[in-house]
Amino acid sequence: MVVLRPTHKLRRLLTVSPEPPVASDTALGDWYVNRLVVDKQPLLLLVSAKALLPLLLPARDVRTLPNRLPSLVATRLRRLGVAEPLISAELAVMAPVVVGPTVDRSVMGTMVDFAKSVPYHLEVGGWDDTTLPFVEGRLAQTPCHAARRFDEVIFPEDDAPRLLAERWHAV
Repeated sequence: MVVLRPTHKLRRLLTVSPEPPVASDTALGDWYVNRLVVDKQPLLLLVSAKALLPLLLPARDVRTLPNRLPSLVATRLRRLGVAEPLISAELAVMAPVVVGPTVDRSVMGTMVDFAKSVPYHLEVGGWDDTTLPFVEGRLAQTPCHAARRFDEVIFPEDDAPRLLAERWHAV
């Protein structure tokens, strides 16, 4: 099971589980999602709770996001260069996708930081959907929780593959 945790403004578009889910069974943890607008274009920013791995996509068909989440995550992990067996193991535990409220203010803060930086990576009027993976890559290079000790700083593009390998090589 994986938990999708939309912000308040997206929660009304998704069916929230009547029983609040505790946590995901995946290596990357829960996925948080927020809607932002850049250059008059609505986008969805998703961030994994454990690795803080960003995923950026056009805000189309928001209601179907829970059904699309596993394939979106698989595509993002492939762009990151994660091995197929690790992706398959992660996807195997991503069913079902349940929707729950946000619970981690730290992840929400990271999402705010990412959302503020997205417009700086997109030239006004000079980008389209094919540009978004490049922005994801830039965001994934961002050190997160940088005020902590260095061994507690999260580098999403490094930590996501490491978390997947640690979790799924043991299986």
